[in-house]
Order: sequence, then C-alpha cells, then structure tokens
Amino acid sequence: MKYKLKTALIAAALLSAPIGQEAARAQPITFDIDPVHSGIVFFINHLGFSNVIGVAKEFSGEFTFDKDAPDASKLQAKVKVSSISTNNAQRDGDIQGADWFNAAEFPEITFVGTKFTKSGDKQGSITGDLTIAGVTKPVTLDVTFNGQGKNPWDGSLEAGFSATTKLKRSDFGMTANIPLIGDEVTLRIETEGRGRT
Repeated sequence: MKYKLKTALIAAALLSAPIGQEAARAQPITFDIDPVHSGIVFFINHLGFSNVIGVAKEFSGEFTFDKDAPDASKLQAKVKVSSISTNNAQRDGDIQGADWFNAAEFPEITFVGTKFTKSGDKQGSITGDLTIAGVTKPVTLDVTFNGQGKNPWDGSLEAGFSATTKLKRSDFGMTANIPLIGDEVTLRIETEGRGRT
C-alpha cells in the first residue's frame, strides 16, 4: 500500500512539473523606460558633407517583456518634440516649425509596437506604428537584447535593448530642403527599463 502511494505521489509530481515550469515562464514583466540610462539619437545628411547629429532629451514609455516568449511583448513610447536638439538654436527653432515637426500642433512623437520577432539568440525586430507630425507609418526596428538582471546598486530588475532603423522624413510630410538636407534619417535607440514591483 505504501509503495503504491509513493509511486502515485512521484507520478503526480512528474506530471505537474512541466505545468509549473510553463507557468513560471509565462509571466511577462512590465518595465518603465529609464530616461537616465536610455537615449535616442538620429543622423541626417547635410549637403553631402556631414551627418548632423540630433538627440531627443525628453521621452518616456513602457514595455512588457518575457524573454521566454518575446513575440508576446508590448511596447509604447513617446518623445516630446520640443526636446529635440541638434546643438544649434536657430536650426532647432526651424525644425520645430510647420515645415518640419510642427511642434505647436503635434507636440509628441509616438511609437506603438505591433509585431515582435525573434531572429537569433539576442537578435530580433519590432514593427510598430510611428506617428510624427500627425502622420502614422509602419516602421521596423532591428533590435539586440542586451540582457536582463538585477541592478547591483539597488536590486531592481532591469532589461536593456539596442535598436536601429532608417526612415524617410518625406513619408511623414517633412520635405523641406530635400535634397540639400537628406531625406533618409538613421535612428539609434538605447533603452534600459526598470521592472515594476
């Protein structure tokens, strides 16, 4: 009798183990983007001589991520247009105007992820809807997963990604000074998120 009971308990444990492991894996975590350790940089050609460098200084967002099921991720982010800087006051004033970002009417740029694809151990892509100056277009980011773990300073859970893409500003209605100022814009994003507790 004892042998049968022991056998039944072992069998039950073995059968329930995969279910428990699946439940442990299927727990996506929501992270708030940490602007102190994240950055958005873009490059645009000037007269064929150089690439002007611009940065977004104010942005926010969140992403939900499970490294065992990255295709179920979520992402939404926004950038304050008035915070975009190219290190020149006159030029920055111009790009805030109606011929460019039209910040008065459209004060934010937004991105909402719609498809998350894993292509390698730490590589993948995020396709989403990018809205600039009231125009929404699909854009795909090439993404590298840098890692996830505890912050040694305060014990918080962190996750980090690097992403790049290229887009055409004319797709968003910004055609001023093409081709003297390039149409293609190269975008680089570094994101570190802090897990919610």
